[in-house]
Parts: sequence; structure tokens; C-alpha cells
Amino acid sequence: MAALDRARSLPAGTLAAAAFHPDRLLPAVTGQVTDEQWRAAVAADLAEVCGSPAEATALCTEWTEVPAAVDHQVLALLGAVRRRLPVALVTNATTRLEADLDALGLTGAVDAVVNSSRVGVAKPDPAIYRIAAERVGVPPARCLFVDDTDRNVLAARALGMTGLHYRHIGELRDVLGPLIDPEPVREAAG
Repeated sequence: MAALDRARSLPAGTLAAAAFHPDRLLPAVTGQVTDEQWRAAVAADLAEVCGSPAEATALCTEWTEVPAAVDHQVLALLGAVRRRLPVALVTNATTRLEADLDALGLTGAVDAVVNSSRVGVAKPDPAIYRIAAERVGVPPARCLFVDDTDRNVLAARALGMTGLHYRHIGELRDVLGPLIDPEPVREAAG
């Protein structure tokens, strides 16, 4: 997003502020609007700052087309854990998530996907954590929740889950180590 702002000489944070404004984001990640509707609304919000509706739409189209990246080290760790325990992806995402996972070759990389836009609640609402635990058939007290946002981790802990505020791969390796088969984890290339 920052690069797209710079390319259009917009103030830093312009696109992010419009896209992640709670009035825009919450309806998108709770399934009240589709991904396409959300992005169209963001473009409408940016029309004036971009100089025209067409420029704002072009900016949002470029943003939509930015490819996602897979952290292959994390993926390898999750694969190792899955040999012994179920793994769920719990994400505040839009209706586009399934297509993104498929495009990245990640369909089937976890045992359950809990997409906030499909279940109607988003992190840090306790209901989304309960849904995830139910989908993998494990009581919340036996779940490890990992997230890069501290408030989401705190909410999971309040429900009785063990929580890790993810900052780097080393922390994840440390916490997952006891859950992994004795066979060494091979880091995927790429």
C-alpha cells in the first residue's frame, strides 16, 4: 500500500487509512459486503484525494492485483505440526480469501479455515475462536492461537487458549517445537 501511495504522490498511509477505516473494514470482514463492494467503496472514498473516480478506481485495481506472498518457513512448520495435531487458519478476511488461498496453492494447507466474512464475526470477538476450536474438535483450553496482533492474542487467552504474539519465526519454532514430530522440519525453498 505504501508503494502505491508513493507512486501516486499521495500522503503516506492514504490507501491504508481508507481501506482499513473501521466503517469500511468491519462490514467487509464480517461478510456484510463482498470484497468487490468493499474495494469499490474504498475507491469512492479516495476519489477526491486521487483527483477523480477513475484514478481512485485505478489505484484500487492495482492494490487488488498486488500478489500475496507465502512464508515457506511458517508453512513448513505448520505442515510438521499437522502430522500430529489439527491446524486451523483463523483470519479476518473478505469473501476473496478462498480464491486467494487457491491461487497461492494453499487450499488444503490447514485442516480448517475460519474466515470471518463467512462466519460473521471477526477477531477479537470470542465467537471466532470458539468456532475454530469446534472445527478442529479441540477444547479452547487445548488450543494454541498465534497472531501478529496483540489484542487478538489477548482475546484468545481470555477464552483460555494459549496465545503467541507472532513477531518472528524463531518464536514460532520455539513454541511449536514440542508439538512437532521428531523428524526434522525441512524448510521449503523459495
